Amino acid sequence: MQYRRLGNSELSVSTISMGCWAIGGAWGTVSDEDSRRALAAAVDQGINFFDTADVYGDGRSERLVGELVRQTGGQVYVASKAGRRLQPHTAQGYNRQNLTAFLERTLSNLKLPRLDLLQLHCPPSDVYYQPEVFGVLDDLVQAGKLRHYGVSVERVEEGLKAIEYPHVRSVQIIYNLFRQRPAEQLFALCRERGVGILARVPLASGLLSGKFSASSTFAADDHRHFNRHGEAFDVGETFAGVPYDVGLTAVEELRRLCPADFSLSQAALRWILMQDAVTCAIPGGKTPGQVIDNAAAADLPALDAEFMRAAAEIYTAKIKPWVHQRW
Repeated sequence: MQYRRLGNSELSVSTISMGCWAIGGAWGTVSDEDSRRALAAAVDQGINFFDTADVYGDGRSERLVGELVRQTGGQVYVASKAGRRLQPHTAQGYNRQNLTAFLERTLSNLKLPRLDLLQLHCPPSDVYYQPEVFGVLDDLVQAGKLRHYGVSVERVEEGLKAIEYPHVRSVQIIYNLFRQRPAEQLFALCRERGVGILARVPLASGLLSGKFSASSTFAADDHRHFNRHGEAFDVGETFAGVPYDVGLTAVEELRRLCPADFSLSQAALRWILMQDAVTCAIPGGKTPGQVIDNAAAADLPALDAEFMRAAAEIYTAKIKPWVHQRW
């Protein structure tokens, strides 16, 4: 496993870390025992950073991650997110009372006195124009409830606005072979300002694993079934916002380029790590096998110039018209 510093923080995190949405819900059925085995496999592979949220299974994911922290004696870092519990989800709801209550609930779920990283959970764009929100987060750091805070954003423009606040330590954003725009401007500015990048949805909801086909089906409680058109939340979170059939066509072209010793998933993850501004990719994993395959990407050799060039051409020709200016 390889490690990179998270922006200007003191945290050194595994370049392949673990996203914990899938062990909470909205990805089909997964048992807590399977999730525990996947989490244990992650630690065995050197993964030391786990990204969750209070709404993943209404606290289920946080509780499982909290178990892991206690089992490892606190040798791993935990990031969670707050804000999506708001009903309605409005900028006005990101106030001191609510943010404090959300954090206290997260700490209770985790059974921890302090959180390593709290992220605003894809809030409305207006939140980034409310300095008082970031003042609340500063106060929570001063109170010893947080080590650091950051943001999880849908759009590049939101990330650019967020990093104007001096104590934002990280930006979590969708970045993968199907969502390449963040590298154009955001990454350079984050590097300049000492802000870490967490690349989420790195496998485009599994599309970039190469394991799906036109006949693949998904369970009713899997967002890849119920959020194809953004019915429940931002459509960009499902298959990176790429129409499923379009994505399958591009995947077949990428498969032909994949180096012989890489799985397609590993090539997709290693492509992300070619960007030195990226702190880590955070693929999910519901089984130990998935986690082990993902983790191995950290130690694979750099992708050659031919792969990088061809991947850029596939994006430009097949994917860019669908996603580039939307997020």
